[in-house]
Amino acid sequence: MGTALLVVDMLNGYNHPDSDSLMNSVREVVPVIAGLVAEARERGLAVVYVNDNHGDWTAGRRELVQAARQGPDRELIDPIVPPPDAPLVIKARHSIFYSTAAEYLLRQLGTERLILTGQVTEQCILYSALDAYVRHFEVVVPRDAVAHIHADLADAALRMMERNMSARIDTSDGLLDRLCG
Repeated sequence: MGTALLVVDMLNGYNHPDSDSLMNSVREVVPVIAGLVAEARERGLAVVYVNDNHGDWTAGRRELVQAARQGPDRELIDPIVPPPDAPLVIKARHSIFYSTAAEYLLRQLGTERLILTGQVTEQCILYSALDAYVRHFEVVVPRDAVAHIHADLADAALRMMERNMSARIDTSDGLLDRLCG
């Protein structure tokens, strides 16, 4: 089964309401996501970055990275900057699929299973999981690789993904071995 690791909305300048709460959670998941990215690339799995354009319709990879690095904590950005050879899909709304080429790209890569990582569990991860489910992708969410603003809403979102979208909620440790052998 074709598996792709998706890194969602990690290029963030953290200059918005609730950013302090989000940054606390992001600090915990950045090393986990960086480890999953390294392992997935080593295994030859597709790693696709999807990021909000933050309303800047001229922003590409370079501009999104620069803007994120100008935020309050580069340590939240530098370990997960998309390498030049990794696909980057720009989005403007919560779901990675809404008015983007993400589905087309994933189908071209032969993807049947998505591992969703990034932020925000109770927003973009949740809506992306729903849109993946209705597009007949298998969804996996490593709970230690998604950041939240509100822990209680994140827990509820993970339960919803598991129950309503048949998502596999797991942990990152050994995940790729369990999924890909």
